[in-house]
Amino acid sequence: MFAVLKTGGKQYKVQAGDVLRVEKLNAIAGDKIQFNEILMVGGDTVTVGAPLVAGAAVQAEVIDQIKGEKTIHYVKRRRKHSSQRTKGHRQQLTLVRVTEVLAAGGDKTGVAAATGTADARRAAHNAAAAPAAEAPAKPKRAAKAAAVTE
Repeated sequence: MFAVLKTGGKQYKVQAGDVLRVEKLNAIAGDKIQFNEILMVGGDTVTVGAPLVAGAAVQAEVIDQIKGEKTIHYVKRRRKHSSQRTKGHRQQLTLVRVTEVLAAGGDKTGVAAATGTADARRAAHNAAAAPAAEAPAKPKRAAKAAAVTE
């Protein structure tokens, strides 16, 4: 049985036992995670989602957090300008091993969903902003408004 999953803006065709290098996930080595955005499940019968297959999931185990190969970006201005610049970058990746492909019942397993670090930062930001929005008005402003209305 195989599945096509979406994570980190990319799509991967996987089956049990595959090892993937995906964009960095918010998990540590040894964690069991579950990918819930499944676009297609194949095997005896093929199920194509519109856009996702309901109840399907892919479970995986995090092997390690790694860095990709270094990419070099070199810029040189021509002729009378003697400026040049070299920049390097190594992408943060997560190495995962697919353990199981579930065609149905993925929402009832209780395994933590695979989320990227950007999703984790966004959730933490939204959680911190929610109590600030519900904070009561400042006492000086409330007293001033009451004095004006009297």
